[in-house]
Amino acid sequence: MFRGCDEALALTELLPYNLLIFAMATMVVAVGGVLLTKRAEQIAKITGLGQLLTGAILIGAVTSLSGSILSVTAAWEGNASLAVTNALGGIAVQTTFLAIADMAYRRANLEYAAASEPNMLQGVILIGLLALPVVGMALPGLGGFGLHPVSVLIVVGYLLGLRLTRQAERTPMWQPRLTTESLEEQVPDQSKPVGVLRTWTDFGVLAALVAGSGWVLAQVAPAVSAGVGLDQSLMGGLFTATATSLPELVVAVTAVRRGALALAVGDILGGNAYDVLILAASDVAYRDGSIYQAIASREVAWVALSIVLVSVLLLGLLRRHKHGFGNLGFETVLMIGLYLAGVTAIALG
Repeated sequence: MFRGCDEALALTELLPYNLLIFAMATMVVAVGGVLLTKRAEQIAKITGLGQLLTGAILIGAVTSLSGSILSVTAAWEGNASLAVTNALGGIAVQTTFLAIADMAYRRANLEYAAASEPNMLQGVILIGLLALPVVGMALPGLGGFGLHPVSVLIVVGYLLGLRLTRQAERTPMWQPRLTTESLEEQVPDQSKPVGVLRTWTDFGVLAALVAGSGWVLAQVAPAVSAGVGLDQSLMGGLFTATATSLPELVVAVTAVRRGALALAVGDILGGNAYDVLILAASDVAYRDGSIYQAIASREVAWVALSIVLVSVLLLGLLRRHKHGFGNLGFETVLMIGLYLAGVTAIALG
């Protein structure tokens, strides 16, 4: 008992220092995220990937790296709840970040301007990937040799999704009506041209800086949340998930302000798909059987909330309402409201 009291006292005493480290790492993420976005736009042009796939593959993976480390480490240490809620809670908050990015784009609603077949295809694939862990939770006995079949399906689905998205971007079978707000990739770059080697070198350095700062956030966030008395599920789904998702927010807002709308959407949806992939990696790292059999009802609620939020985003991309109250889309307000209501319900449940 006294040992527990001593640990709680130590966490309380260290709370101001942990908050200072948290704030400093957040500032590094903010500055690095802005510069990283500029280099990502240049890479999109150099490689021919386009902004969407550059955001989904490069930016999505880099900004999700800290969350990956946290979830896999937690799974290896036997903390299934933290591993799962960090990954799935990150999907919910990152999707809500697009609503915040919408506030930074004043010409029209973001869903109106960013609508495209590849964007919507990414959203549909993400919903399918999110449904797979639910199957694993319902059928935990299928796991064998330390790996559940659902984890294999997640990896296959992720790779197939990238291929389908690439095909849709190269040869779309249909297109939404183009507007002046939806031609963001044709906006000329006013910055001075930079060499290919310099671009990739800068991107690598900035990616390491953002990922490293995200890792620091991932290490400090549990101590901060424990210091204020959050349980493991809320700590993973709310605090650490939000902390490790800050790079996605910075990149998305910066991309939107620069008019790179597809890069912003690709960053969020690509990062979300990568987070589901983290769940498969966590299943491999979890040594007490399948990680899906250790998932409780509160973790299922995070999956459901994520699916609902992505569905609302797809609704906005299909509906394409140009202006709303305060120049915000109905779906933007709905996503923020649903996220706050969902987090409150999970906290009280």
